Amino acid sequence: MSDIEIRDDRAAGRLEALGDGGEVVGHIEYFVLESPAPALVPVHTLVEPAHEGKGIAGSLARELYAASGREGIPVAPLCPYVVKWAERHPEEAPAADPELLRAAKDWLRAHPGRF
Repeated sequence: MSDIEIRDDRAAGRLEALGDGGEVVGHIEYFVLESPAPALVPVHTLVEPAHEGKGIAGSLARELYAASGREGIPVAPLCPYVVKWAERHPEEAPAADPELLRAAKDWLRAHPGRF
């Protein structure tokens, strides 16, 4: 994998992977669930076609869970890629609380234009 920098644009709900030239080569779109408890909720992962197969999506997922651990906020993944990544890396990605997953799905249904 080429060197990438990952930055969290919390206000925009995007965890972004920056390539060598500073361009965004991939991202995870997410929101912060507030109730019944705070949680990071990834909804969509995208890697630009020219950068696929370089481990960027996995690096983004790993950083999302690392940020979760640093902040003490669980992840409630709705993004299919992040769900599969978490299943393959249980030592880095604690299982999601079913109540938080239900609340995240409810939030997403209540905000249909957000993602």
